[in-house]
Amino acid sequence: MKCLKRNKTTFYYANFAGTQAIQDGEYDSGERKSVYTEPSAYQANVSPATGNSAVEQFGNSLQYDKVIVTDDLECPIDENTVLCIDAPPATDDDGNLIFDYIVKKVARSLNSVSIAVSKVEVS
Repeated sequence: MKCLKRNKTTFYYANFAGTQAIQDGEYDSGERKSVYTEPSAYQANVSPATGNSAVEQFGNSLQYDKVIVTDDLECPIDENTVLCIDAPPATDDDGNLIFDYIVKKVARSLNSVSIAVSKVEVS
């Protein structure tokens, strides 16, 4: 399966780089935060959004997923990668990356890589 160039969409990805202690003044707070690499641009075929919305006991449950397909077998995206698909990468006041999708599963075959992603809200 080949991906046509005209069907490719540019999005950004950042790979997991580790965790870092959160400082409370000059002391460690005991909590840790995830640290990601600088966002990099990537081009692949991104499917239209699909999803379900359901009312749950504690509020609305929203599943909003896409599938990314690429013929680049050296694709650097894995299950710990975060993505900026609907909006360009940005950071909050503390310098943390604001992303809108996480990778759920990466399926590699002989000729292509399929990546299942889910929408998240990062605050």
